[in-house]
Amino acid sequence: MNKKIQITSDGSHTLFVPELNEHYHSVNGAIQESMHVFIETGFHHCSKNKINIFEVGFGTGLNAYLTLLDINKKEKEVYYTSIEKYPLDLDLIKHLNYTNQLGYNTDELYLKIHQSDWNTNERITSNFYLKKIEADFTTFDFSLIKSVDIVYFDAFAPDKQNEMWSLDLFDNLYNVMNTGGILVTYCAKGVIRRKLQQSGFSVERLPGPPGKREMLRATK
Repeated sequence: MNKKIQITSDGSHTLFVPELNEHYHSVNGAIQESMHVFIETGFHHCSKNKINIFEVGFGTGLNAYLTLLDINKKEKEVYYTSIEKYPLDLDLIKHLNYTNQLGYNTDELYLKIHQSDWNTNERITSNFYLKKIEADFTTFDFSLIKSVDIVYFDAFAPDKQNEMWSLDLFDNLYNVMNTGGILVTYCAKGVIRRKLQQSGFSVERLPGPPGKREMLRATK
C-alpha cells in the first residue's frame, strides 16, 4: 500500500494510507496519542519489574521506541513482541521525525529497532528484548506467545479492518495473558468494549488522548 508522511498537531509524523483513507496515528498528535494510550495508561499501569508486552500492529515502531525510552529511566526488563503483516521500508522509516521531536539523541536506538531481524529474538539494550513477527494477526498461531502482561492493541480502526477486532481474536489474547494483565487500545467503540467483555475482560472507559474523548483499558 502507498504511504504518505504527514505532520500531526504535536509536530510528529504519521503515515497516511490513501487506499484505506486511514492514518497510522492520530492527526491530533502521533507521539501524544502513543504516550497517552500505550505508555501512560498501559505500561505505567503495570507494576512488575519483568514485563511481557504483545503489540498488535508494529507499524512505525513508535510504541516500541517510547517503551524502550521509558524503561531507560526505570529498573524494568521488557520482552516486547510485535506482529505486523506489512513491515515498512527502512528508507521511509529514516524520514520519520520521532527522535527529533522527543529531543533525544537516540536515532541509533530507533533505527536498531527497525534494523533488527524479523521473527527472531533480538537484544536491543540491556533491558529491552524485541521480537518482531511478520505475520497476519487474523491467522496467527497464539501458541507462539504466553504469559503476556500488557497488550498494545494498535490495529487500524474497526471500520477499516474489522477482521482484526473479532471476538475469537480477543478470546485468544485473553487466553495467553496473565491474570491481572491489561489490554489498552485507542478505540472506545461500544461494539469493541462488548466483545472484550464477552472474552472475559473487565473493561474501563478512560479519557482519551487529545482529540479523542475516550479509550479502553481491559483487565484479565
